[in-house]
Amino acid sequence: MEKPTDRVEFETMLLGRYTINARYRRDGTRMDRSAYVLLSRLSVQGPMTIGQLTDAFGLDTSTLNRQTAALLRTGVVERIPDPDGGIARKFRITAAGERGLEAERAANTEGLQRVMSTWSAADVATFAEYLERLNTDIERIDGRPWPRP
Repeated sequence: MEKPTDRVEFETMLLGRYTINARYRRDGTRMDRSAYVLLSRLSVQGPMTIGQLTDAFGLDTSTLNRQTAALLRTGVVERIPDPDGGIARKFRITAAGERGLEAERAANTEGLQRVMSTWSAADVATFAEYLERLNTDIERIDGRPWPRP
């Protein structure tokens, strides 16, 4: 007999496979997933060091060095002195990064609206509540809460 968690596992595997904006975005462009996640975190939390990013994402320093180097090359982040006077430099999202992030988020939202166009507003709200609950419980167990606006 299939357990409900078996269904959740299967459906989250499929959800991870789909990229809503890549499938439904009209102009065919999309931001790299790692860039989107990093920019989202910097936008919500503010400037962060490599060490802080390592702690936040649970990734090794070399991975984050590669990802942030790519973001620096495209001009969506910049390195700044620590505003609190610390030794390590921090990465801060640039105005171009904020614009790109907003465009990506708008495309994602548009894609989701198209996918969920037949859902009631109550169903969308309930689904959002369950997703937030799932994510916050994962974050609680992992010990890496994601700041929410």
